[in-house]
Amino acid sequence: MGYVMLVGAIAAEVAATTAMKYSDGFSRFGPSLVTVVGYVLSFVLLAQTLRTVGIGTAYAIWSGIGTAAVAALGLVLFGEGLSLAKVAGIVMIIGGVVVLSLGGAH
Repeated sequence: MGYVMLVGAIAAEVAATTAMKYSDGFSRFGPSLVTVVGYVLSFVLLAQTLRTVGIGTAYAIWSGIGTAAVAALGLVLFGEGLSLAKVAGIVMIIGGVVVLSLGGAH
């Protein structure tokens, strides 16, 4: 059940970060509200995750997958460029998450 909560936490964080881009510096109410609610929900779900998943593993997965997902959404939704350095960074983030997940005890 912990990993299901973690997936929800990641989705909420990615939605909140994406909404923040649309909030235009918190000058637009709707996206600003989605940002705040998304981050609160993300932290609540992450806290629930930590009841059954180790903190290092949970945080690595939450932050790593969230970062990679936001970078991908930046490409698709906002036309951000894709460089070799960006691809290498995302690959290293995902690799780090895998190593932490496989190497640590819960």
